[in-house]
Amino acid sequence: MNFLHALSRQIKNFSELVAFEHTIFSSSFILIAMVVASMQKQGSVWCGWETLALCALALVSARNFAMGFNRLKDRDIDKANARTNTRPSVDGRISLAALVMFNVCNALAFVLVSYLINSLAFYLSVPFLLILALYSYMKRFSALAHWVLGVCLGLAPLAGVIAIMGEITLWSVLLSIGVLFWVAGFDLLYSLQDMEFDKRNNLHSIPAYFGVNATLWISRLCHIAAVGFWVAFVDVANLGFLAWLGVILSAFMLCYEQYLVKIHLKHIPKAFFVTNGYLGIMFFACVLLDSIKAMYGY
Repeated sequence: MNFLHALSRQIKNFSELVAFEHTIFSSSFILIAMVVASMQKQGSVWCGWETLALCALALVSARNFAMGFNRLKDRDIDKANARTNTRPSVDGRISLAALVMFNVCNALAFVLVSYLINSLAFYLSVPFLLILALYSYMKRFSALAHWVLGVCLGLAPLAGVIAIMGEITLWSVLLSIGVLFWVAGFDLLYSLQDMEFDKRNNLHSIPAYFGVNATLWISRLCHIAAVGFWVAFVDVANLGFLAWLGVILSAFMLCYEQYLVKIHLKHIPKAFFVTNGYLGIMFFACVLLDSIKAMYGY
């Protein structure tokens, strides 16, 4: 009984460590890519249980590695920051050895699952992991960290199309670049919370360099670019009205996100966690319904 209690507590600690509930940010866009790829390859939105399960495992293991490695690399920073010093990686709930093992296991799981998907996924698995690890180093020497994080999440749609089609298509690249700018835009807003901390500790971020107002404008430009690339994605993929509606609604949600932060920085958590989560779900729902409509010839 004590063992089960300890196991349950440790699972909860690791779930908190990687903020497992935020997987929705990347899962929505890998699902979008899988639906569109499946439609183009076989005329159906359904890719099969095996492919779906393998993609889910790949997504979870890759994200666990990315978050776990970041927590490992940032233990010194997180310990000094009042906003992050209660994370399981620094308050003693997860040991250094357990954290290292968590990263190793998830990296190996991602490579293994990629091997089971197809050869291209396997060949790209280690480069993908290296890109995910790169983010954890960037803010120590470059303010481009916001965009590198965007690249990391932008890999998800590419992974989805690789799993279904065994290749990388133009529309998937456009979708991924849109994700890159979307993520960079909301990470810029989120990093406003650590602006003074970054300045004091010589960490590189756009807020630390340019302040609040400039960061808000750069974030807005990123979100404008995101919508632009999503427009190009829908056009090149030859999707229908409902997918276009998804882009329009996404644009309105990004405007709302920017508005929330503009009126007061205390709204950053709501703008970051709630608005972006709903955006991904809504965009996926629109693309899925559009594809189902096309599948049945409506």
